[in-house]
Amino acid sequence: MTDTIEAKPTKASDMVDVQSSHDNRAIHIDKVGIKDIRHPIQVKDRSGHIQHTVANFNMYVDLPHDFKGTHMSRFVEILNNHDWEITVESFKVMLTEMTNRLDSECGHIEMTFHYFVNKAAPASGVESLLDYEVTLMGERRNHTNTMNVKVVVPVTSLCPCSKKISDRGAHNQRSHVTITVKTQQFVWIEELIDIVELQASSELYGLLKRPDEKVVTERAYDNPKFVEDMVRDIAAQLNKDDRIMSYTVESENFESIHNHSAYALIQKDK
Repeated sequence: MTDTIEAKPTKASDMVDVQSSHDNRAIHIDKVGIKDIRHPIQVKDRSGHIQHTVANFNMYVDLPHDFKGTHMSRFVEILNNHDWEITVESFKVMLTEMTNRLDSECGHIEMTFHYFVNKAAPASGVESLLDYEVTLMGERRNHTNTMNVKVVVPVTSLCPCSKKISDRGAHNQRSHVTITVKTQQFVWIEELIDIVELQASSELYGLLKRPDEKVVTERAYDNPKFVEDMVRDIAAQLNKDDRIMSYTVESENFESIHNHSAYALIQKDK
């Protein structure tokens, strides 16, 4: 006597939607979705060029207490429905589409990518590309979309204390300044980068000749900054910009004479 094997349904219409089944634990989930999925994007820079790059996406929605799960495949479908390369404008549209398709009140999308700026060295004028990590963060809540931009800007900082007490030189280090802003008007990514680099001991370059190294080294020596100075000076510039509604400024200095970093943060809702 042989066992009877129950046949599984083969048509979508006959398959049980487990995710939509009822959950009796009565616990709301704030964020559920997918992380770290890559997709081509295009971004327009201040010079008018279109940069083609690849972004990492995190996509989440909230889940009501009475639903067992969300439909993960729909996140990928939304990405692939927006042409071959996603733009900043289609990124905004995706927020509304995502919450509508997944029957959610709230949605959150993060798009992180490398953004390149062509920079001329200060003495020789030789040009090279420098990359910056940029994240666009969109959230839909109460039928309203909000956008934040985060940029990580690598710079040089030189220690004022070391310069004051040393007879020969002063220690400096590479620093990562991260600014996250919410704006009420359009702001170029390059404008945010400029704000940070102008307040650092010196900005960085992809390519430097010897005359450029002299300029950069002496510029940093003449412009020492503690990590506290860095975030305060940047915050002072952001306070003057009426387009910026709120901001967070962080600076991490990767110390050259210590095995730890120095860190400072300022947050303000204007």
